[in-house]
Amino acid sequence: MSIMSAGEEYIVRGNLIYTESMERFSALSDGGMVVKNGRIQSVGPYSSVADRGIPVLDYRDKLIIPGFVDLHVHAAQYHQIGMGMDETLIRWLEKYTFAEEERFADPERAAVLYADFIRELVYSGTTRAAVFATTHPAATDVLCQLLKKAGLGAFVGKVNMDANAPAELQEETKASLDLTRQFLREWQEDPLVRPILTPRFAPSVTRELLAGLGELAREYQLPVQSHLAENREEVAWVAGLFPERASYLDVYDHYHLFGDTPTLMAHCIYLSAQDIQYMADRKVYAVHCPDSNLNLRSGLMPARKMLRAGVRMGLGSDVGAGNSLFMPHEIVRAIEVSKVYAMNHPEDDPLHLSEAFYLATKGGGSFFGQVGSLEPGYAADFLVVDAADHQGRRSLIEQLEFFLYHGSPRNICARYAAGRPLV
Repeated sequence: MSIMSAGEEYIVRGNLIYTESMERFSALSDGGMVVKNGRIQSVGPYSSVADRGIPVLDYRDKLIIPGFVDLHVHAAQYHQIGMGMDETLIRWLEKYTFAEEERFADPERAAVLYADFIRELVYSGTTRAAVFATTHPAATDVLCQLLKKAGLGAFVGKVNMDANAPAELQEETKASLDLTRQFLREWQEDPLVRPILTPRFAPSVTRELLAGLGELAREYQLPVQSHLAENREEVAWVAGLFPERASYLDVYDHYHLFGDTPTLMAHCIYLSAQDIQYMADRKVYAVHCPDSNLNLRSGLMPARKMLRAGVRMGLGSDVGAGNSLFMPHEIVRAIEVSKVYAMNHPEDDPLHLSEAFYLATKGGGSFFGQVGSLEPGYAADFLVVDAADHQGRRSLIEQLEFFLYHGSPRNICARYAAGRPLV
């Protein structure tokens, strides 16, 4: 059946599985989920919601799971996946990434490249994302338009850089702020694709630009995204550039870009215990990007330590340093990285499957509001998955685990965001 309008009421029938909390899965065989106005109204056994005289999407024998949330992805780097993976962060940026991002000065070329990225994002089952664009305002607008047309929920950032960048990408400070303000005004009222302030990382922004972005954050009450403590060389660079600040984290905090409004910080590998607790106190999200951390030899994020401290957390593909937009890949890699970390830190237990799945759904989704679960009141972002249990012996959780570890986007039969099918 095709859902023709966002306000239409319908029932989704299938095997529902999601995580209300990190500790365990909620699973319901032959469940029914009532959707109206893009939100989940009720969930229960199918027999309890049937016979209401409203349309039924019949996916019996399939898994119904929340759509995935990618909290850190660089749309302009999609076509450089796999390039320069022998390099570490700073040289990788200089040799590959900046040259790739220069191509987005042409909005027409950007439209072609961003369309490829969005097509793969939808195919991979991501229904919400926090996205870095580039410093180019016209191309960033193109990205927002394409995401909106696709029906994806997103925070999109026009990147700010006025220092330590190639001439083709480096902005003048005032122009960077003026163009950012213009971008905010154009997109701040959109219900689906919204702006997020995006200083690339501390080395690429001057104190004046950081101060101006902090003022914009408070004036417009806008969220912020950036990078934090990804690489040892980067951390040392920041210390040299900002000797007056106590830490990398303190650079953002001083300029009101760290928890004054909702904040995403990617990587967060090299933080002190004091920094970690401060992140928790400020309710700043740490975005775990395990693939890119391995590919660029950046390090192993202490995920258990951060969760134990109460830090909010989600997962990010970090494409193009990450090599896949398929979030189950990040779920598995996060678990694997935590196992490696635990070998040298036995006090930090590895992540469990329910925890990693939660981070890629409800944990990251909470940055968007009630997103990332199949509970009543949540946005109807969901995937229909064929886990291919030909032997008929697997529990619903085992079917999900099989999909996460062995499946691919081909196993996703249908994708919905805010109650609408994605094509």
